[in-house]
Amino acid sequence: MMASKDRDLSMAEIDISVPHAARVYDYMLGGITNFAVDREAAEQAAALVGGMERVRAEVRANRAFLGRAVRYMVREAGIRQFLDIGTGIPNDDNVHAVAQQEAPDVRVVYVDKDPVVLAHAHVLLKGGADGSTVYIQEDFRNPERVLEGAAATLDPGRPVAVMMVGLLHHLRDSDDPAGLVARLMAGVPAGSHLAVSHLARDIHAEGYVDAGEHLDDAMEEPLVFRTFDEVAAFFAGLELVDPGVVQVDTWRPAEASAPAIDGWTNPLYVGVGRTPGA
Repeated sequence: MMASKDRDLSMAEIDISVPHAARVYDYMLGGITNFAVDREAAEQAAALVGGMERVRAEVRANRAFLGRAVRYMVREAGIRQFLDIGTGIPNDDNVHAVAQQEAPDVRVVYVDKDPVVLAHAHVLLKGGADGSTVYIQEDFRNPERVLEGAAATLDPGRPVAVMMVGLLHHLRDSDDPAGLVARLMAGVPAGSHLAVSHLARDIHAEGYVDAGEHLDDAMEEPLVFRTFDEVAAFFAGLELVDPGVVQVDTWRPAEASAPAIDGWTNPLYVGVGRTPGA
């Protein structure tokens, strides 16, 4: 059965014959902005790692980290502007929904290169009356252009929270993702923060690497799992916020983390770093 949103999308912009990373992720979150080809790819990958219920627990843990990181940056770090890169298809718990609940004057710029996301950007543009929420279409592989576009909304003299939640594992090593992160963070003021979540290559390695390779082959967008050391390298030159780079459920949980079941824990590394000097 096709998702109820299928008929609303622009077929001139969106290829529904190939699985798409944003739509696959949307399906894993339980969303409806996806097609049969996306659901099939997701289910095939999930079968390699214990089923869709487990995968949905993992992607929801990723979204929960996003919420905890945003609340930390607003409440404790005093951040009032966010740059969310690779935002994906809109959902109810996007950055602006969390941040503007904490501080209505927060400004948020969403960045994605994808026309799939652009087709749904109107959902993102419903920020609070006091804050500002905008969307720009740009490729993170051009970090200087991302910063230039964001400067129309964000104050370049004030710290900004840069969100790269689920972004960097869609870049191959040949794209030099660590170099791109360093270039972007070099263009934001001291006291800015970086939040990253990334699929782990060295947690439950065998099944998850197979699932990742399946999606990498099936989707137009790449999917690259990385080790702890490779993920930690994205924070080079930054001051890590306690507890550092850790598995997703152990980064400042709202309550004590649940014990692992049969040795299984969420295969995601996350962390938040701060640019020094402020």
